[in-house]
Amino acid sequence: MYGLEKEYGEQIAFERLDIDDPDTADARVRYQFRYQPHFILLDAEGNIVQEWLGYNSANVFEEAFADLLE
Repeated sequence: MYGLEKEYGEQIAFERLDIDDPDTADARVRYQFRYQPHFILLDAEGNIVQEWLGYNSANVFEEAFADLLE
């Protein structure tokens, strides 16, 4: 994900939630974040566009980013 953040960081905001951090409890509940890794792609209004549980290749994310940025 870090390489994608460098490539898309000016167009997409990347945030990380630590499942063990009590300060992230509200976001974990809102997005039903229970497992790591859990990736969620949101649109500009904060709606879930797509989500992935587990590891994926960079091209899976790049395809979703391209669709979102069209």
